[in-house]
Amino acid sequence: MEEKILILDFGSQYTQLIARRVRELNIYSEIIPYNKVESIDEGVKAVILSGSPFSVTDENALHPDLKKIIGKLPVLAICYGAQYIANHYGGSVMRSEKREYGKAHLNIQENKDPFLKSIPQKSQVWMSHGDTIKSLPDNFEVLAGTEDIPVAIFRSKEGAYDAPIYCIQFHPEVTHSLDGKALLHNFCIDIAACKGNWTPAAFVDDTVAALKRQIGDEKVLMALSGGVDSTVAAILLHKAVGDNLYCFFIDNGLLRKNEYQEVLDSYKGMGLNIEGVDARHRFWEALDGVSDPEAKRKVIGGLFIDCFDAQTKDAATKDVKWLGQGTIYPDVIESISVHGPSVTIKSHHNVGGLPDHMKLKIVEPLRMLFKDEVRKVGAELDIPNEILKRHPFPGPGLAIRILGAITPEKVSLLQEADAIFINSLKKYELYDKVWQAGTILLPVQSVGVMGDERTYEFTIALRAVTSLDGMTAEWSHLPYDFLGKVSSEIINNVKGINRVVYDISTKPPATIEWE
Repeated sequence: MEEKILILDFGSQYTQLIARRVRELNIYSEIIPYNKVESIDEGVKAVILSGSPFSVTDENALHPDLKKIIGKLPVLAICYGAQYIANHYGGSVMRSEKREYGKAHLNIQENKDPFLKSIPQKSQVWMSHGDTIKSLPDNFEVLAGTEDIPVAIFRSKEGAYDAPIYCIQFHPEVTHSLDGKALLHNFCIDIAACKGNWTPAAFVDDTVAALKRQIGDEKVLMALSGGVDSTVAAILLHKAVGDNLYCFFIDNGLLRKNEYQEVLDSYKGMGLNIEGVDARHRFWEALDGVSDPEAKRKVIGGLFIDCFDAQTKDAATKDVKWLGQGTIYPDVIESISVHGPSVTIKSHHNVGGLPDHMKLKIVEPLRMLFKDEVRKVGAELDIPNEILKRHPFPGPGLAIRILGAITPEKVSLLQEADAIFINSLKKYELYDKVWQAGTILLPVQSVGVMGDERTYEFTIALRAVTSLDGMTAEWSHLPYDFLGKVSSEIINNVKGINRVVYDISTKPPATIEWE
């Protein structure tokens, strides 16, 4: 990889969004914790300092060591980053009498600075900070203010440092900052001199070459899920190591209706060296009586590892050295606190280590990609649309869409209801307008009437969301008449369900899955 921009994470809710906006410019960006500056390498073209929930005036304020950056690489400091630069280099920062939050408009000074190229006077920006910069260090100058604050954009003076420092007190990465993408383009392309050549085709070439160097002629074992992530990862590995990649697809009894055979046939048609494993009863028995969501995930994760272990004892794979995984960036962010002061939300069975006795090294070709980026890479690899456009499906499968204890009978109920919902979305051409959809079997039974008979049966919740990468999500505004048809079809055809509801929660505060 020729070039990249590093983002120092101070814990802002928008840090991942900064990375996404830079990548939309075809520039690879990577997030590292604010206190890991020593990891900067030769390929870094510039550094962006993120915002933070902290204040630079607090006793527990975050203090990065920027000696390896300042004067050596162009820097863009956002919100907390800007306030830190002002405070650290001799200016003054004070707590505002009231938090400045929401839309503001720039008053740009007469200046030909390349950072402000094509940015109009009164450009709308999005503020979110509780501190205000009262005075700048001697080596800095103001480029723009707003109607409420005199310092909204400032920079180091010409010649003060070998590489420029730009600082802004608003968030260019959010859509409310109407010219935010232009500002990031000006910084990354014009100031940092990035070429913007990080494309899906370039990613494929670079990744395959890197995998060849990493793995050599050793064998790789990989469990596939039928989803876009594991499929794209497998095709990249197959390009790198050929038939030294041994894939298997586990029927854990928690897949969608008919999914096992359909997906297995698709993989064989793609030329992958793959074997199907029927482990339904093993998973059902292990999950018997398990209701806690995290306990379910750990049971399933443990059984998947047992399956990996069993596959390594096969004659063809007994000397396997690597385990391939389709881990993507949101999995990493939500599972392990690796980037700044973030919080673990839930565990994923495909993130983390393996038991010591397995002695397998993990290879994750997609670890730093967002979901939409994975799809673009998949399109570059000519992966069929039925897999490429498939909605995300949780690793633990229907186990976390059955609230409470799991039984084969509940799995069957949910599979039937889910098939009606998903097939209806496709029939009415709504499937591709939704990022993820599924059904949830609630541990609630209610009274109903069917014909002249009283029923006391389960409730199904329908869930459909729109999103780009799963980090945030809005509930999908599906037509009422469509929801009515789906509800009627489920109740009329799935014996055991007499009530259907629709989930209209956003992420955050809710998550996409219920468990």
